[in-house]
Amino acid sequence: MKSQEEFKFSNQVILVPVAFILLIWLVFWFEIRFGFDFTNYGIFPQKLFGLRGVIFSAFIHSGITHLYHNTIPLFVLTAALFYFYREMAWKILIFGILLSGLLTWSIGRPAYHIGASGLIYVLVSFLFFKGIIAKHFRLIALSLLVIFLYGSMIWYVLPIKDGVSWEGHLSGLLVGLVFAFLFKKHIPKPNKYQWEDPHYNEDEDPFLKHFDEAGNFIETVPENDAIDTKVEEGKPPISINYIFKESKDSST
Repeated sequence: MKSQEEFKFSNQVILVPVAFILLIWLVFWFEIRFGFDFTNYGIFPQKLFGLRGVIFSAFIHSGITHLYHNTIPLFVLTAALFYFYREMAWKILIFGILLSGLLTWSIGRPAYHIGASGLIYVLVSFLFFKGIIAKHFRLIALSLLVIFLYGSMIWYVLPIKDGVSWEGHLSGLLVGLVFAFLFKKHIPKPNKYQWEDPHYNEDEDPFLKHFDEAGNFIETVPENDAIDTKVEEGKPPISINYIFKESKDSST
C-alpha cells in the first residue's frame, strides 16, 4: 500500500457510523412509539432460541441511558475503524458482532444480553492492540488515544456491577484481540530508515562522509563538483573589470 493511500478519508468514515447510530435509535423509537419490547430478541445463553440475539442484540437497548452511553463511543470508534483500517473495516464490524455474540451465548449467564457494548469492546480492543502490533506511528498514536478515552472500560469485563453484561464485554475484548493478530493484510508498514536496510554500508553514506572517526565535522567538496582553477597554457588569465559611475541625478 502506497504511503499516500494508507490513510484516506472517504464517505464511509461518516456515513457508516451515522447509519449505525440512526438504526439503533430507530429501533428504540419504534419500541417506545408502538409499545414493543424487543428484549426477548437478545442473546439468551445456552438456549437455541437465544441464538437469534447473536444478530439482533447489538441493535436493542434497555433504555435511553443505555442507548446514550453506547452512542458516542460507537460513532467515534467506528469512524476511526473506517478511516485507519478501511480495507478490513466491514469484516471487523460484521464478524465482530457475530463472534462476540456467539461467545457471549457460550459463556453468559441465563439472562437476556442486549446492547452494542459488545461491539464497542471489539473495536476498542482491536484498535488498541492492532496499533501496537503494526508499529506504525499513526496507528500507535490511535492506540494511545483509544486507551486514553476508553481505558477505564476494562473494569467492566469483570462482574463488578449488577445488570451489566460483563460476559458480553469480555467476549468483545477477546474477539478484538484475536482480530488484531488475525487480520494482517492491508496494514500500513512502519517507515524504515536507510540504515535499517540489511545491505546498508556506512562507508557509502554521503552524510557520514562529513565526519571523521572522532565524530568531527569535515567540510568537503565532491570531486565532480570541484571548480577547475587551472589556466590553460599559453592563454592569459581572464580578468573582469567593473566600472562604477556616480549618478548626478541622485536625490538626497
